[in-house]
Amino acid sequence: MTIQDVKQRFGIIGSAAALDRAIDIARQVAPTDLSVLITGESGTGKEVFPQIIHQFSTRKHGQYIAVNCGAIPEGTIDSELFGHEKGSFTGAHEARKGYFEVANGGTIFLDEVGELPLATQARLLRVLEAGEYIRVGSSKVQKTDVRVVAATNVNLPTAIEKGKFREDLYYRLNTVPIFLPPLRERKEDIFLLFRKFAADFAAKYRMPVIKLDGEAEQLLVNFYWHGNVRQLKNIAEQISIIEKSREINADTFLKYLPQQHTSVLPSIVRAEGSASSGDMSERDLLYKVLFDLKKDLNDLKKVVHNIVQYNQGAMMEMPTDDAQLINKMYDDEDTVQTNLPYTIHNPQIIPAGTKTSQPIIIEESLSLADKEKDMITKALSKYKGKRKYAAKELGISERTLYRKINEYSIKE
Repeated sequence: MTIQDVKQRFGIIGSAAALDRAIDIARQVAPTDLSVLITGESGTGKEVFPQIIHQFSTRKHGQYIAVNCGAIPEGTIDSELFGHEKGSFTGAHEARKGYFEVANGGTIFLDEVGELPLATQARLLRVLEAGEYIRVGSSKVQKTDVRVVAATNVNLPTAIEKGKFREDLYYRLNTVPIFLPPLRERKEDIFLLFRKFAADFAAKYRMPVIKLDGEAEQLLVNFYWHGNVRQLKNIAEQISIIEKSREINADTFLKYLPQQHTSVLPSIVRAEGSASSGDMSERDLLYKVLFDLKKDLNDLKKVVHNIVQYNQGAMMEMPTDDAQLINKMYDDEDTVQTNLPYTIHNPQIIPAGTKTSQPIIIEESLSLADKEKDMITKALSKYKGKRKYAAKELGISERTLYRKINEYSIKE
């Protein structure tokens, strides 16, 4: 069966290379009994891939059970997965089979596996390595033959460093990794998905299909989509139900987008199987530095424009804010404050009635390290040395902030 056949059978829409790669891996690994770990952001459609693996495996006639590990309370997760004996805990009025016993000969999909408690992780590791488990309240070892497919949107390597996930379990689950790209890295698929959702909701609610004009379509494609396919589907449904007009323009479409996420920063395209966004914090900080640097440059250009514009006037004729900014930019005739990202040669205020041809040359510093250090220093000062809030302001993790403080020898 081809990749296109798999898409049609399971209702997968898209032609992105990373998506096709993920489907191809699932199709090839299905006939084996290898454990599979599916990673990707929330809302990318990870729950479809265990079904593909199960349906194309020799276990397709066996039981398929999907378990959301994050939705089961820590006190009952062992009982749910491995079963319990009568009287093993308060409320255990009778013996109960667990999912691993019920799904014997079939497939278990452990969604949000990164949320499992450490004690349960140890039990799961034993199942994966020896096919053995013990019911809660029992001492009898039982056997099971189950194919395990797990999924998570948590950065497991980071969780391992924090002691929240077992390293041996990670490598046992990650025998075959499948990475699902976020929607913003599948721009060619966004409009196709929206059109499919719009058609589905039109049929469901018995109304005409909504259509986007050119500007609205550009907004759709360039939006960041933090919630990925799930968020896209929700917005398509909202617009289909609420809007009376079936022609949707950009202004109307903007009403349904979260305002805090309407601006789009350059997205970072990760290779398949690479670490999740937690490892990209340094690049995120670099983007923030670049955008702030650009803003500072634009502000300085305005000041220089005013200097030229008021070249024939006195300092008193110059706008007060610009005059103050110029005075702050240099300490004497040939030097500037070291914390500025620019160097101004021969700065001078032209007296009234004086003509001059001497140019003011502005050179932009290319040192991102200086700018980065300055931003970190300002953030720490703003929050009085509290790294947690400073890291949040900068958009990086506390771990990265701590390393940067040591790297730049910043005194808190």
